[in-house]
Amino acid sequence: MFDFTIHASCGAARTGTLRLPHGAVETPVFMPVGTQGTVRALSPGDLKAVGSQLVLANTYHLHVRPGERVVDRLGGLHRFMGWDRPLLTDSGGFQVFSLAGFRRVDDDGVEFQSHVDGGRRHLTPERATEIQWTLGADIAMAFDHVVPGGADETTARDALERTLRWLERCAKRHRELSDGRTVGQSDGQRLPVRPSDGPTVPQTLWPILQGGTHLGLREEGLRRILDLGAWTGLAIGGLSVGEPKPVMYEMLEGLEPRLPPSWPRYLMGVGFPEDLVTAVERGLDLFDCVAPTRNGRNGSAFTPDGPVNIRNAEHRDDARPLDATCDCETCATFSRGYLRHLFVAEELLGLRLLSLHNVRFLIRLTREMGAAIRAGTFPRWAAEWRRRYTRSD
Repeated sequence: MFDFTIHASCGAARTGTLRLPHGAVETPVFMPVGTQGTVRALSPGDLKAVGSQLVLANTYHLHVRPGERVVDRLGGLHRFMGWDRPLLTDSGGFQVFSLAGFRRVDDDGVEFQSHVDGGRRHLTPERATEIQWTLGADIAMAFDHVVPGGADETTARDALERTLRWLERCAKRHRELSDGRTVGQSDGQRLPVRPSDGPTVPQTLWPILQGGTHLGLREEGLRRILDLGAWTGLAIGGLSVGEPKPVMYEMLEGLEPRLPPSWPRYLMGVGFPEDLVTAVERGLDLFDCVAPTRNGRNGSAFTPDGPVNIRNAEHRDDARPLDATCDCETCATFSRGYLRHLFVAEELLGLRLLSLHNVRFLIRLTREMGAAIRAGTFPRWAAEWRRRYTRSD
């Protein structure tokens, strides 16, 4: 359980299998984001149809609404959302970061104003760990302090130090829960350590590496994470939060030789096609992002020839599929002209169909990368893919 086997590598790129309580995950892998226990516009059946192996859900949003007690009473997060494959929950650190003026951060944790009811809430490393334990995800993330991509070194160090202190507290609480202790009484009610009528399954906790865009801080943070214990995986956070993309790529390239090769490596919040290709080149394995569904709901589709805005008038009489290489329901059934009609007419089906295609596109992309890695042709495949996607010679 929680072991990671690398099957092939090509340069820094690699492909492998991550074994989790609810199933095995082949890497590289893209995780659709089910922020509130649902991937917007898509059902669990849709996600399975396009090959989703692992879904991310959000601790902050599920804590605020409907609350982890409700999810627990309804059988835990897997049963609650009708998803029987692996789940990963993020810690809520990024969402708290995005609240900006509605939060206060100190060493104890974060006090924030709920976006749902305006009430004040307090999230500590212990509470973030307890909430994720109660939800019952396969992988829980440690609570972290995120800073903007352009943060100076002093600000980034402060966040790194706090994240490392919080990591120790998360790990301690997670060990206590794993030993059978109950969740605390911060809300006046004791919670069971597992869904009351669901199976008792293990959960693993992954640390998050911060350090902003300062490679020296990232390297120091990684050394200190290694010193804190044996982990089953590592997340790289605090990137794709406003810094230029070349800076993010530079951070990943600098870190890759120092990352433990036996750990799965999760790059948080990254999901545009060109970013996935570049990150896999630099040895990353897992990815998540709202981009495919958010872009899809706004009429933007990923294709091998670059993004397509289906609202454009040029698609009015176009009988071609959105992507002739794609096997998803959208491309197998409907024309570009029909898809444009759905968006112009503001029909909800359009939102589902483009979201479905975009998720399938990224899943196919990760599988194509895996095949190229196994064949030992990944550099050539990546160069050819970029030439077509960017339409450059």
